[in-house]
Amino acid sequence: MATPELARELGTALRGERVEIVHGIEGAIAVATHSESTFVMSSMVGAMGLRPTLAAIKTGKDVGFANKEVLVIAGELVTAAVREHRVRLLPVDSEHNAIFQCLEGRGREHLRRIILTASGGPFRELPADRFASITVEQALNHPTWRMGNKITIDSATLMNKGLEVIEARWLFDLAAAQISVVIHPQSVIHSMVEMIDGSVIAEMAIPDMAIPVAYALAYPDRLPLDHLKPLSLAESSRLTFEEPDLQRFPCLRLAFEALAAGHTMPACLNAANEELVAGFLDGRVRFVDIPRHIEDLMLRHANAPARTLEDLLEADGWARAAVHELIGQKPAAA
Repeated sequence: MATPELARELGTALRGERVEIVHGIEGAIAVATHSESTFVMSSMVGAMGLRPTLAAIKTGKDVGFANKEVLVIAGELVTAAVREHRVRLLPVDSEHNAIFQCLEGRGREHLRRIILTASGGPFRELPADRFASITVEQALNHPTWRMGNKITIDSATLMNKGLEVIEARWLFDLAAAQISVVIHPQSVIHSMVEMIDGSVIAEMAIPDMAIPVAYALAYPDRLPLDHLKPLSLAESSRLTFEEPDLQRFPCLRLAFEALAAGHTMPACLNAANEELVAGFLDGRVRFVDIPRHIEDLMLRHANAPARTLEDLLEADGWARAAVHELIGQKPAAA
């Protein structure tokens, strides 16, 4: 559970049951390293998932990866730990799961690039001069996916796609130039790979997270999901694609810049975004201020090599404190 209070509340509800209840980051680490588990689903939102995920890897667990921020912050450390402890990272994000499926059984030397698809969010066609008046309710009204509040706001700013770009760099050991983004409003093609001979391979399905979650849980097998409506291309009728507008959605550009800068810059980007999204949800920050403040903090950040987890957490803490100074909001616990 998140807090001691919630742990006590659950304990009261389960009085008489033989169950151990833990809380906080230490509790999450205890769950992630449980001696009887072989597989851990990392799905805590944001930077708080970093320590439990690393702990799971270091105790030999395969990890279903639904927390993109962990690789954004500490991609080099996490992937090094995966190699050292010989475990598997199985992507759960629909886009990365799609890439994983498209690459299955194909030599990486034949890959030219990957193409991450994005729905474009609720403001894909909204004129830029109306962004200043965007409300929380409008931003939470995603056209195709039903997700938690934080990721839904990230999808509205396109920061979610930017974080996925950084995540893909580490999941698939790619250069930034090998990662492309295309807007695909229908969310039927979940991502694609382009091979060196020009062939493009796509993974298609209805937009339902049950599919990538089940694939990661059962891998290398597949689970029958008979309760889902099958994909009908005839009903889909029209699939469209367009380039992302980096003028109206600068968060995607900032993510590519953070990836190019490397070191502690992605940790700075992620922490600033988490705090600013929380501020937007609380009514302290305007939608248009999210990318503006992130860019300001990236320019101010003293980017440095990230040799240890502490280096990354220090950058994370600096960015949160800087946002707190900007908007007067107490940083969320990491």
